[in-house]
Amino acid sequence: MIELSLAEIAEIVGGRTHNSDGSERVTGGVEFDSRKLTAGGLFLALPGERVDGHDFAAQAVAAGAAGVLAARKVDAPAVIVPPLAAGQAHERSVALTGDSDGSGAAVLAALGKLARHVVTALSADGLTVVGVTGSSGKTSTKDLIAQLLEPLGPTVAPPGSFNNELGHPWTALRADRDTRHLVLELSARGPGHIADLAAVAPPRIGVVLNVGSAHVGEFGSREGIAKTKGELVEALPADGVAVLNFDDPLVAAMAARTRARVVGVGEHPDARVRAENITLDEQARASFRLVTPGGQAEVALPLFGEHHVGNALAAAAVALELGTPVAEVAARLSAVQRRSARRMEVTTRADGVTVLNDSYNANPESVRAALKTLASMSRGRRSWAVLGVMGELGADSVTAHDEIGRLAVRLNIGRLVVVGEDAAAMHQGASHEGSWGEESVLVPDTDAAVALLRDELRSGDVVLVKASKVARLWRVADALLTEDVPNGGDA
Repeated sequence: MIELSLAEIAEIVGGRTHNSDGSERVTGGVEFDSRKLTAGGLFLALPGERVDGHDFAAQAVAAGAAGVLAARKVDAPAVIVPPLAAGQAHERSVALTGDSDGSGAAVLAALGKLARHVVTALSADGLTVVGVTGSSGKTSTKDLIAQLLEPLGPTVAPPGSFNNELGHPWTALRADRDTRHLVLELSARGPGHIADLAAVAPPRIGVVLNVGSAHVGEFGSREGIAKTKGELVEALPADGVAVLNFDDPLVAAMAARTRARVVGVGEHPDARVRAENITLDEQARASFRLVTPGGQAEVALPLFGEHHVGNALAAAAVALELGTPVAEVAARLSAVQRRSARRMEVTTRADGVTVLNDSYNANPESVRAALKTLASMSRGRRSWAVLGVMGELGADSVTAHDEIGRLAVRLNIGRLVVVGEDAAAMHQGASHEGSWGEESVLVPDTDAAVALLRDELRSGDVVLVKASKVARLWRVADALLTEDVPNGGDA
């Protein structure tokens, strides 16, 4: 963050100073966890369901914070933000903080104003803001872009999927005078959400990966999702760049919604940044020829799953736009690392059991990709798909789960373990597809899934674990990785 006094922050957010003459200067980072504050930082007093940050204001300042951004008076130097007008707070902002009076949403709104001020000032000094959205792959692509841009200059990107009304401005405020690139992930659960996030940190480069079924229960249709995802390219300036996945017709159509120059990516013949001759090795790691107007180069991705090819092309397009030569882009893509946890995290135990922990989240598109990766990695080995509910699919939920169960059969997955009644249609679909019987089983919870796997896993088996966050299926993966040797027989 750039250095600002409490008086300057009060003016930016439309608040007032309290217990202060406004001279205290914020020279450190902005934090909502008082344990993570550094000297000169700004503490966000966010109310929550269990604790209220306002109660920790004095403690935060005693630990070195310069002041507090708060919704009410606290026993510390602070900027008190004004309450929001009726209906002004997003339901998502209220849900994030867990408060009932809208005070947390008011602090988040002020945080957004502060981030907008800082990003605008830094952009005038040469900061490039890159925004990434899509129904799946946002976090992986954000991580790839950051790794490609870091050799060009200091780069800030959020940890994991910190992509909402709190994580977005919090990440933006990590940027300072030295930062050259700010890579942000934008999520949405309703119309206008991406537009609001883009207003907090106006992007010059916008990346749209795909339009899938995630949150279709809230948007009503894939077309409704596309309308919201396209808010990112609508926010780009005339001298900006829209990186669009031309393999997805709903994304390609967004070219008509932006003033920015369009760069298509994908396998589509009209894509400006294209992948040709894609092959997978025995670990489902993709190699391909990167084809661009500036030349061609071979890429060997160290990531698991063919779906990462599209993510890599989007990242390559951003790096190329910012001046990286094609050969360097290819070399850097061939050396990237997985940075975010529980996203196709592959670990092989001492006994040869391989666990694919992709449990952070799930939607129909990402589960299909994960199952295909499992099928490719497990050739000659017994495969297990441990799957839970895919949330927020609305009226399409039963059909979507049924189709995933049937796909597991068609991909010749060895065993399917469906966790929880909410995902029961997966088990039903698998049982009705082909001649499957005991190959598919429905268990009530993660404990039952772990018990089954401990009894039946054999050396050399490959296990995929995937579900929406609400299922907390990472407990299964964590349990498997604490086991040294399975209880089952030899392969």
